[in-house]
Amino acid sequence: MGLSGKLVSETNIKSDGDVFHEIFRERPHHVPNMSPEIQNCDLHHGEWGTVGSIIFWSYTHGNILPYNFHRYEEKKSVTYNLVEGDLMELYKTFKATVHVDTVGEDNLVTWTFVYEKLNKDVPDPHTLMDLCVKLTKDIESHHLTNA
Repeated sequence: MGLSGKLVSETNIKSDGDVFHEIFRERPHHVPNMSPEIQNCDLHHGEWGTVGSIIFWSYTHGNILPYNFHRYEEKKSVTYNLVEGDLMELYKTFKATVHVDTVGEDNLVTWTFVYEKLNKDVPDPHTLMDLCVKLTKDIESHHLTNA
């Protein structure tokens, strides 16, 4: 396999897809209250919900607690581009996109990672994708419990 890769995961959720999208677009700092996977989310530069903001995420990944800066973009999806942090020791580039398709009561959350590894020995980010799927389910549970 080459150094560039792409991983995609889709998860159906029962909670409101528009609310899920709005959390990542406008209120990512609320995520630590919804999932034990995320310890903290702080604004480093810019304003919440604006393109070009830099957000500092602190989350558990395996047995380590990486700290990463992400540049924030918004289209119909929310995309985070890695600009600093522990993952930069493994990946030359890393982009994570979360997209929600809402059709009636059906909501599909799609996480997409597009990345370039620093060398062939770096694993594909399957465990990080597992974390995002767990995060999705935690947010869903939070909203269904508090609805």
